[in-house]
Amino acid sequence: MAVKPEHGVQWRMLARLHRETLHGYESRLVEIGAELKRVRECAGLPQHVAEEAESLVKKYFDLVAGFPPEVAAVAVLWTAAKAAGAPRPLEDFLKCSKADERRVRRVAWRLKEVMKLERRPIEDYVKTLAARVNLPAPVVKAAVELLGKNRRVLAGKNPWVSAAAALWLASFKKLGLLKALAEAAGTTTASIRNAAKRLRV
Repeated sequence: MAVKPEHGVQWRMLARLHRETLHGYESRLVEIGAELKRVRECAGLPQHVAEEAESLVKKYFDLVAGFPPEVAAVAVLWTAAKAAGAPRPLEDFLKCSKADERRVRRVAWRLKEVMKLERRPIEDYVKTLAARVNLPAPVVKAAVELLGKNRRVLAGKNPWVSAAAALWLASFKKLGLLKALAEAAGTTTASIRNAAKRLRV
């Protein structure tokens, strides 16, 4: 709705504040996004890590926005790589940035603490991986049920690897699927095989 003179001074001030806040949010997102893209390309990270990083920036914008774009970008990418099942040493990211290591670690620690409180259910990892490798709904359902029977075994394990192992077993070890799952989960075929051995079918 347009702001008219009859709305009064206070209304116009609020409308101006809203525009400036929105503009600041969008410009900050663009700055961090540009740095994310640059560091991601320099470090050779897979696309699914970049998608995870973009999601983290939007979800935890208030946490990262107060830091320089280069610090926010490296901290988010480092955290996203771990969350996406493709961990990399911090040095791999710092080589591509002028970000201060101590500040990066501080932001990454804060992200980790917040994410601990909002840990995603294992079903989300299954659905995400299934979408990446185009697996049908019945396979997803079977994988989720399999993981449900093995919750004790999964405690403390990498959720991406566990989800990949369950999908592989649920698809009856379909030829060629193991490699595709490993790439989609940012892990190795050996890790998925080992995880599959721990699951009680």
